Amino acid sequence: MQKRTIWLCYAIAFLQGLLFYAPISTLYRQTNGISIFEITLIESISLAVSLAMELPWGWIADRIGYRNTLVICHFLFFLSKVFFWRADGFAWFLAERLLLSVVLSGLSGCDTAYLFLAMGGKNCPERESRRIFGCWEAMNTAGLVLACVLFSWFIRENYRLSALLTVYSYGAAWLLSVFLPSVPAEITAPRPHLRALCKLLMCDRRFFLFLLGCALLEESKQTITVFLNQLQYLRSGIPPATMGICTILVTFSGLSSMQSHRLSTRLGERRTVILIFGAGGLACILMAICAHPLLSVVGMMLLCAANSAFVPLRVDLQNRHISVSSRATMLSIHSLAMNMTAVGTNLAFGALAERSVVYALLLGAGFCFSGLFMCFQGNVLAKKR
Repeated sequence: MQKRTIWLCYAIAFLQGLLFYAPISTLYRQTNGISIFEITLIESISLAVSLAMELPWGWIADRIGYRNTLVICHFLFFLSKVFFWRADGFAWFLAERLLLSVVLSGLSGCDTAYLFLAMGGKNCPERESRRIFGCWEAMNTAGLVLACVLFSWFIRENYRLSALLTVYSYGAAWLLSVFLPSVPAEITAPRPHLRALCKLLMCDRRFFLFLLGCALLEESKQTITVFLNQLQYLRSGIPPATMGICTILVTFSGLSSMQSHRLSTRLGERRTVILIFGAGGLACILMAICAHPLLSVVGMMLLCAANSAFVPLRVDLQNRHISVSSRATMLSIHSLAMNMTAVGTNLAFGALAERSVVYALLLGAGFCFSGLFMCFQGNVLAKKR
């Protein structure tokens, strides 16, 4: 039963990685009636809604069960792709993004809590749990790589078809989620109130610093490899026609998450974190000082690989650090703290990118090295495991 559940989670992650419109998501929106400014406005509204929904969803998940929450969220995920497929104009895309905000805040914490308990919770050896989290992350990346390849080979100019195929893949993911079994509830002390959970994190200042450090690496990767990458490619002389291939290569590097458990076992948590954050920072510096096509792509790949290798370790440490029964709520509080950091980093990246992408890349390097310092101050990393 345990293996079947884990493989179902893998299959769902793979299907939800099949975003066939990923290489042209901005062009798709522009073709269907919204401007770049409206896209950024929708993103800002979406982030605000997502932050507002984080804690309520965590509270709901702890009461109706993680499995039921996942089924509901996967259905809404599927529905959001239907909206995206039929979208035409600002109102449609805003509705799609608001629905997606509800979904992502609902899955945040709940999906990792479900998988953590499905593999046996704290009874599962650390190496094994990190291997499973790494494979789960890699399955989503593998789906995205396949979707980008299929788009480049077969779909190309048919933007609507790419959105329709994504509807099918997310519909299949929702159907699979219906077959997920319930995971056993954690038997601990009575559930604390939401205010007590928030106070628990704020009092745990060292772990709060660790989360902020994690957020700096994650947001640097997200902003640079998703939003600033095209500016760097143009600066390096890469034509737009070949940016799809660059996207495939960068996405493929995210499969490094599968080796995360081996890295942390061999080097220890502290050395692994130094290697990961250091690689991310050096990648940003490399791209800032060298406007070369190959080095730009390699830098993007290195930054993406560093973050992907860190995710299984971070998720495992977050789950093992929780000592209360309201696991999903606590993970939502973690996510809320990290996402609030994203608001500031996004504004900083945007302000500097307006002047030059070089300044934004150097800021990313600064964030990576600052994140490394915060993770060590968090005092949750073991020298040897």
